[in-house]
Amino acid sequence: MTLDMFEQDGVNVGQSELYGQDVHLLRGFALPYIDDIIMALTLQIKPQSPLRYMTTPGGYSMSVAMTNCGQRGWLTSRSGYCYAVLDPLTQKHWPDMPAIFMTLAQAAAYRTGFDDFIPDSCLINEYQAGSKMSLHQDKDEADLSAPIVSVSLGISATFLLGGLVREEKAVRIALHHGDVMVWGRADRLRFHGILPLKSALHSVTKDCRINLTFRKAL
Repeated sequence: MTLDMFEQDGVNVGQSELYGQDVHLLRGFALPYIDDIIMALTLQIKPQSPLRYMTTPGGYSMSVAMTNCGQRGWLTSRSGYCYAVLDPLTQKHWPDMPAIFMTLAQAAAYRTGFDDFIPDSCLINEYQAGSKMSLHQDKDEADLSAPIVSVSLGISATFLLGGLVREEKAVRIALHHGDVMVWGRADRLRFHGILPLKSALHSVTKDCRINLTFRKAL
């Protein structure tokens, strides 16, 4: 087991990388927001809608623990994929999206040319050692003209960026604490995923990686 030090959090901070036409990687963009984000997760979101392991339509349990905040929450079950107003675990509305979440998502979108992005859903994923996310498309949203904003917190991960068809070879991109990816327009439906997370420790998230994915579901 290794320890990710603070020096590694700041890999190429302030730099931006472009993949394809409209896949943007903003290195360290979320770092100024981290303390408030962790506080909102700990005190507001997870107590109201705890993390859980969802089941895929094929009957498999996902290796990533999930919850949501915002007007709608993304769900997977034996019945399929959907956005729901109520958390099926609590039978209550999902927690409101914290103001700091909205501020970060809109700032990253604006920085990459998506000026009018107003997310109404945030999927929160927690990865432990060995957790992964297979290649998939984000296509359950009603408005595919809006971008995806994805925030990485904690342990570093390897992001897989594929093409518009599953068979296209994926590019491997190292994501570090505080990195933000934004993709949309011609690249909105590119396949993407995460390789199995390596065992490590991080000073902020301990033994896990947290990912925030902002979408416009409605």
